[in-house]
Amino acid sequence: MLNKSEADMLHFDVMDGSFVPNISFGFPVMASLQPVVRKPIDVHMMVVHPELWIEKVASYGAEYMTVHQEACHNLHRCIQQIHEAGMKAGVAINPGTPNVMLDEVLCDLDLVLIMTVNPGFGGQKFIPSMLDKVRRMRAKLVERNFNALIECDGGVNLETGRMLKEAGADVLVAGNSVFRSENPTETIHKLKNI
Repeated sequence: MLNKSEADMLHFDVMDGSFVPNISFGFPVMASLQPVVRKPIDVHMMVVHPELWIEKVASYGAEYMTVHQEACHNLHRCIQQIHEAGMKAGVAINPGTPNVMLDEVLCDLDLVLIMTVNPGFGGQKFIPSMLDKVRRMRAKLVERNFNALIECDGGVNLETGRMLKEAGADVLVAGNSVFRSENPTETIHKLKNI
């Protein structure tokens, strides 16, 4: 269904139970999905020491690998390693992390992931104050003439998706609003055409 849908890519949340208080699927599941996925893969690493897994993520054909600013001691090096492995580099920031924490690496990023909920659990309620955070990040990217995509993850549905797009988001990550809907393909279509 997802391969035939209008979704631009598939977003995989990898959680280690340490950086976030939950554990999700890991590399064996990614390996089993690789042969059947026909969309670009966007891997969101909600783990401590994400740099340890760059080559492994690349080996599963990921187009994007996104790490958390809060989890990287040497963020710039991690971004370089992601690029050297042949992937596009993304950096995520939690709701409580200010945009300024990415100022020194924005020029190297392909994607900025603004978490619109606290990471670790699906089905959370969207945090409205993140709309202003997205607006400020969009303004900063335009001002500095950088081309990174702004991706938003958490509590995304048709209503919040519309607000996020108006605020400057390029990519919307939707889980529950798609998979708990009566017609996931139609929900993806509607999200895609906001």
